[in-house]
Amino acid sequence: MTAETDADDVDVHDDIIYPSAIPFVLVHLGCFAAIWTGVTLEALVLCITLYWLRIFGIGAGYHRYFSHRSYSTSRAFQFVLAFLSQTTTQKSVIWWASKHRHHHLHSDTGHDVHSPRHHGFIYSHLGWIFSRKHDEPDFAKVSDLTRYPELMWLHKFEVLPAILLAGLCFLLAGWSGLVVGFLWSTVLVYHATFCINSLAHVSGRKRYVTGDDSRNNWLLAVFTMGEGWHNNHHAYQSSVRQGFKWWEFDPTYYLLRALSWTGLVWDLKTPPEPVLRNEQRLGAKVINRAAEELAARFNSERIAAAIAAALHTPELSVLQDTLTRAHHRTSEMLKTLHVPHIPSREEFVREAKAMFARTSSLDEIVDRAHELLIASVGARLTAPLRG
Repeated sequence: MTAETDADDVDVHDDIIYPSAIPFVLVHLGCFAAIWTGVTLEALVLCITLYWLRIFGIGAGYHRYFSHRSYSTSRAFQFVLAFLSQTTTQKSVIWWASKHRHHHLHSDTGHDVHSPRHHGFIYSHLGWIFSRKHDEPDFAKVSDLTRYPELMWLHKFEVLPAILLAGLCFLLAGWSGLVVGFLWSTVLVYHATFCINSLAHVSGRKRYVTGDDSRNNWLLAVFTMGEGWHNNHHAYQSSVRQGFKWWEFDPTYYLLRALSWTGLVWDLKTPPEPVLRNEQRLGAKVINRAAEELAARFNSERIAAAIAAALHTPELSVLQDTLTRAHHRTSEMLKTLHVPHIPSREEFVREAKAMFARTSSLDEIVDRAHELLIASVGARLTAPLRG
């Protein structure tokens, strides 16, 4: 386990503020009020309309604009996007963008706010939202947004847009409009959105090596207007387009493209050709994370034990003494000594090809993983002497 991944792995669930979950639970329970209000045609139409409108608000607003700045717009339409996003009751755009940017910095490490790998599926789906440590945004991560007084005002009164929308639903379709139109669509939007944090890191296909568990899930893409192409998104985060292939359904992008023809939005960022062809060179952080994952497939403790068992006591003592004197150069020293039981580079290549999608950075991943494993084996062999 690395320094980056071990900090938040312990007792992550001890921090849940259960009282803050009460409004969330009440919204779900309120859906059952349809037993008494009835389900009118007007309310159903309202529910379906608000679901798709607000899913667009999350994808185009919270996510692609406020979190990733994947296109530009006017200050007035920026406010409209923020208002629409916050009708979903998923907190303010300041909070949402702050947490999402943090997620991308630490995706699927112990510091990730919602990683199924480290914190479990349910916590990554919704439990993290009620955690005390996630209650406030990290304003330093969203300084580009906090300079707008109107966005800070919406941050202060984060539930106001949802309250106003709920009132409008009541005026348009009565109690059924409030329950079916507003509450039903709100709950549906909740879980469609949350599935990107949870299910899209568990189920689906990986086209790109991203150093995390992000996956493309076509079914989620349908219900979230394109957000389900999550592995694509993690491969090139600043793209307004998340369905990279022509057949990858991405209505949020189509609508933003149409809005660009009216002049409401502009400067739509799209992935460069090397990314679309999966020929881009990976960054050092992604290579290192992928290498750590590859190295973990080879048990360094078992390898060190096998080496110790294969050598006679004098030979082992000499090896340990040599490695101890080498200090931080143990991996280089082990390579030169041709110690038995160390997996070959060819074994690493085979494992890497089985684990990862096609990437032009495979050699760098393999070399780094081989280095990490040998260093770990060396540290385990010299541990008794250092202890």
